[in-house]
Amino acid sequence: MGLSWISSLRQKIEDRQVFGLDIGSSSVSAVQLRKKGGGWVVTAANHVKMLPNEENEEQEHRQANTVNAINKCLEPIETRTRLAVCSVSGPEAAVRDFKFPFLPLDEMEPAVMLEATQVCPFNANDIAVDYQLLSNDQNTVSGLLVAATDRLIESKVKLAKQASLDCVLMDVDGLALLNCLSECERDESGQTTTAILNIGGSYTTLAITNGRATQSSPFVRDMAYAGIDIVKAIAEEKNMSTKDVESAIDGFEGDNSTDRGVTFKDSLEKACEKLIVDVTETLRYYTAQEKSSFVERIFVCGGFAMVRDLVELLDKQIPAKIVLWNPFEKISCTAGQSCEDMLKKEGPAMAIAAGLAMRSI
Repeated sequence: MGLSWISSLRQKIEDRQVFGLDIGSSSVSAVQLRKKGGGWVVTAANHVKMLPNEENEEQEHRQANTVNAINKCLEPIETRTRLAVCSVSGPEAAVRDFKFPFLPLDEMEPAVMLEATQVCPFNANDIAVDYQLLSNDQNTVSGLLVAATDRLIESKVKLAKQASLDCVLMDVDGLALLNCLSECERDESGQTTTAILNIGGSYTTLAITNGRATQSSPFVRDMAYAGIDIVKAIAEEKNMSTKDVESAIDGFEGDNSTDRGVTFKDSLEKACEKLIVDVTETLRYYTAQEKSSFVERIFVCGGFAMVRDLVELLDKQIPAKIVLWNPFEKISCTAGQSCEDMLKKEGPAMAIAAGLAMRSI
């Protein structure tokens, strides 16, 4: 399922190519896809890590760092379009389901707006809201709404504009992930409750879809404990700088035999305790909801997900089967061998961009 909006500017653009642009806090990913038969083909893609932000760094410098990363990401690839689909996440964005008594269609939008002001955990005076109906019969109306602050949306649109791009659609990270999951990991039985756990730099997103319930609403939660916090926790324990910890973590992604890898494995486990608690409590909350069922499998992705030993650690501590997920294992590539090699290595960090690229305008 996908749901998207364009802050205050709605446009109708037909038969135009777009690409997915995931602007994160520690990396930028760009993916362009085209339909082929019943699947997708990558026609252009790239992933660029950003320079780490200093703790007291000014906002303007951070924005310039991000714009440079976007330009660097797009420079070597041929997208043939400057139309980007972006996304938002965090405490200024929300995904909620709703259920009303029957309403005429002309009364639907005011009702959804009122619902958004009541359920969204931020100031409702300056927000953008969109919604999608899931069912509409003579008795009840149910659906899904997304909302985000104008400030958050405008910040992403501004970054794209500074990189000479037009942000024509705005999605939500969790819905983009579920969109990608539905296209790449089809559940033929329609009976499995699965989830995606995207561990980024600033936020961890847990998105759940219930295959057992027809017309069920997806569940999306953004958690504020993520890769940057894990790195900081390790740095404090080891009395190291975060930059040195990041370099050390990169160093033990591959070699099992190094003493440094074993030492950091213990530190990683301690630093991930809060993440594990947050995910486990969210799973319990979801299961306790009406008509919700136990999550059987979690696909883990995001830039931090590729840190060695992390997926194994999560699999031991979280009550579901945990697997590292690279959606590009199910998507062929026509952009050349170097792009294929990059997708094999960096694919788990590019799942949001892939889901955004699957949107249409």
